[in-house]
Amino acid sequence: MIRFILCGLVLLTGTSALAQPLIIAHRGASGERPEHTRAAYELAIEQGADVIEPDLVLTRDGVFVDRHENEIGGTTDVGDRPEFAGRRTTKTIDGVENTGWFTEDFTLAELKTLRAKERLPALRPGSAAYDGQEPILTFAEVVAIAREASARTGRTIGVAPELKHPTYFAAIGLPMEDGFVAELERLGLTGADAPIIIQCFEVGPLERLATRIDAPLAQLVAAKGGPADRAGVAYAQMITPEGLKAIAAYADWVAPEMTLVLPRDAEGRTTAPSTLVADAHAAGLKVVVWTLRAENAFLPVERRRGDAPARHGDMAGYASAFAEAGVDALFSDFPALARTTAP
Repeated sequence: MIRFILCGLVLLTGTSALAQPLIIAHRGASGERPEHTRAAYELAIEQGADVIEPDLVLTRDGVFVDRHENEIGGTTDVGDRPEFAGRRTTKTIDGVENTGWFTEDFTLAELKTLRAKERLPALRPGSAAYDGQEPILTFAEVVAIAREASARTGRTIGVAPELKHPTYFAAIGLPMEDGFVAELERLGLTGADAPIIIQCFEVGPLERLATRIDAPLAQLVAAKGGPADRAGVAYAQMITPEGLKAIAAYADWVAPEMTLVLPRDAEGRTTAPSTLVADAHAAGLKVVVWTLRAENAFLPVERRRGDAPARHGDMAGYASAFAEAGVDALFSDFPALARTTAP
């Protein structure tokens, strides 16, 4: 039997069966509760998630809070709050113009008065029914949820924070890295065996973190574009065998968009697996893919059931296909469906 240690979590595999990929709850059980809320995280843990994911942005007073983006108009009730109407503005972030309300224009105390809402209400009306119930969480509060659940369940529940737009935040006088390292030290999450995987789409922050902490790091890779802090570098270059070796010099994981492992043809059907998993493993990297969702709108054609975009298709079968392709972990909005073997 072979033992794999994944950021403090243990998977056991025999030679006769596929390993169960690590299940990372993407912003919690965000297909069923508004993302990044206590309710979403606790449901994900109840459903068997091994790791919960907070996306991290900064407040005006330098606190790490848990939001999909620093623009919060789509994930909170800020647009319904007249006292904050004057803070609606337009900013350019990583070359993209955004209009709305931004965490860096609010103190933590102000953000704590807001309540979360479903980001995709047309696709997830059941989740939207929970709008207005949950406050914004800090990173420390997400870690506390994981630790409370670990004590309650007897399972090690990890966290997978993603640093969002660090170059942008540095440019506006809110550098992330020193504060993040200090927070990890305070929380005891800097060691190689810490139950954490730290993610980023940018390269420089991970390279620098690798010199300061021993905790596992993951380089996020999209199907298009390139890192905001590496002009002229495409993600496509980073997932060549040579590019993966370069990632392995500072990271433990590569985290590609799912279609980079199981590509789709022009009609949206899954084709044969790429060589990415084998190439990454050859470079010494683990592979985690993002993001498996149950709705037809996000599934390849052969996994859809009917024509309605919000209807659930065969996400469980899709998860099994990734397990067969050899990935080490899966990000999913539906942790229960992501499990490809019995718990």
